[in-house]
Amino acid sequence: MLTIHHLGKSQSERIVWLCEELAIPYELKRYARAPLLAPSDYKALHPIGTAPVITDGDLTLAESGAIVQYIISRYGGGCLALTVDHPDFAHFLYWFHFANGTLQPLMGRGMILGRLKLTDDNPVLVAARERLDRAFDFVEARTQCAEYFAGNEFTSADIMMGFSLTTMRYFLPYDLARLPNLRKYLRRIGARPAYQGAMEKGDPGMTLLLD
Repeated sequence: MLTIHHLGKSQSERIVWLCEELAIPYELKRYARAPLLAPSDYKALHPIGTAPVITDGDLTLAESGAIVQYIISRYGGGCLALTVDHPDFAHFLYWFHFANGTLQPLMGRGMILGRLKLTDDNPVLVAARERLDRAFDFVEARTQCAEYFAGNEFTSADIMMGFSLTTMRYFLPYDLARLPNLRKYLRRIGARPAYQGAMEKGDPGMTLLLD
């Protein structure tokens, strides 16, 4: 049985959401933060000690993108991924990897810098904020011209992007007021039954940051 080891308010929400979208069976094991980091029993699951982690028989697998691709290939029949002959394949590939290749690292860096109590004019902090703003502006431009990140079709690229645009803002608050198209996109994503079901199972009672 595929088991999702879900750490509350973490990137492992992507995996729960994916399985709900694909309507495949899975076991969910929930772990609470202690108080901010993963508890010792979660860290023991994998040498890296971070979320997400799945187990599937003798397999233990970490890393969001790898897990998403594994589940889609093994259990999803290729659903929620575009093939190389699809006209939007390059867009799908780009945004699937932009999530953890660019946006998530920028937000993580901002979170750490924010805890250092630097002055607002600190050049490192200023540069980090400017880069994050450019990334969000880029996301806004994409959501203005496309219904979903890959194009007109919901894919796993949206699942990968979702955490950074929503739950990650618990750790790095970011005002979306200047990004109307992104806010519309998040409301559209938030209305998906699979997303609602995943968040209720994984983080029951948590306020969803969809605006």
